[in-house]
Amino acid sequence: MTPAGSTATLSAAEARRVSLAAQGFANSPKIAKRRPFDKALSKLHVLQIDSVNVFSRSHYMPVFSRHGCYAQDNLDDHLWRSGEFTEYWAHEAAFIPVSDRPLFGWRMDDFRARHTRDGRWERLAPSIEAVRERLRSDGPQLVRELEDGPRQKRGPWWDWSDTKHAVEVLFAAGEVVSAGRESFQRRYALADQVIAEPHLRTVDRATAQRELVARAARSLGVGTLADIADYHRLKTPEAKAAVADLVESGELTQVEVEGWLGKNGTPEIAWLHRDAAIPSRLAPNALLTPFDPIVWFRPRAERIHDFHYRIEIYTPKEKRQFGYYCLPLLVGGRLAGRIDLKADRPGGTLLVQAAWQEPGAPQHTSDVVAELLRAAADWQGLSDIRSTGVGNLDLRLRN
Repeated sequence: MTPAGSTATLSAAEARRVSLAAQGFANSPKIAKRRPFDKALSKLHVLQIDSVNVFSRSHYMPVFSRHGCYAQDNLDDHLWRSGEFTEYWAHEAAFIPVSDRPLFGWRMDDFRARHTRDGRWERLAPSIEAVRERLRSDGPQLVRELEDGPRQKRGPWWDWSDTKHAVEVLFAAGEVVSAGRESFQRRYALADQVIAEPHLRTVDRATAQRELVARAARSLGVGTLADIADYHRLKTPEAKAAVADLVESGELTQVEVEGWLGKNGTPEIAWLHRDAAIPSRLAPNALLTPFDPIVWFRPRAERIHDFHYRIEIYTPKEKRQFGYYCLPLLVGGRLAGRIDLKADRPGGTLLVQAAWQEPGAPQHTSDVVAELLRAAADWQGLSDIRSTGVGNLDLRLRN
């Protein structure tokens, strides 16, 4: 028990186990066969989307990382066709439960206000109205279907056409939603064409942000204010106010974690969620997407796992240190390396472009990686595994 008036403490190892347990990692991979993704989605409640498909699209990875092989088509059906999920800017672009959509109404209002202030809404007004009318009359459309005639002249943002930019402005403001994807391009619809009325309601800003902070803290287990704010990309003062409310209600408890120090070397304040478990032992092995919550907030990955990670897809090839799209490697509950993978689908081969281990990686890291790569190849329907030999991790591949 912690004496009254004092701050609870966690060791660095306890905090690491708390964070992994909260994120859905467990020693037992047993999951429901019909919907194997439910447990992971419940733990994360935000599934980040990214277009890179060199090995696997990012939103497929967290379920595989936590539970192993499953059918990706089943997850697609669940996310896009069950009516239980929708897309929005919840962290970056992400899937969220459609029932959580009202919690982001304040962000939709902020986007609309920002685009009004910077003149985009006025400049794009003709295209915005044209998009509204077309979706209202013809139903869900891809951008290319919304663009009549020759492709429009590109605008100043990301080389987008005015139609594409108008659709994205409406998406950010909540008027337009994703009604599925084709070749990973969104099919857009008016919100009330796809979303049930109860999920179109609004929640006041303070209440919504308090709930988002509560969910972030539950998904993290233990975290600093910066960790908690980053989960849904809240501004620090707003997250701080919500944390104070949750401390008062007893949902969060202030703690000190061994080795979590601020810039001035003093202990950094952290908060433990009341539902957080502190497993006596938790040692999962997994390949992670670069957009897994375990690593997506880089300061947290460094603080918990002493793991410095950056994505190098935008780094010129000659300047890359580890590889184009390295997947963080979890061994024994620690981030122990990174593997640059590519799926050669026509050749039926999983290509290991580079394999690196961190200083102090467990001795059995090579054996773990061999098992994880075999599982990854099977999941992607690839029969062979080949390595370039680049990197300091000795692979013991078995085909």
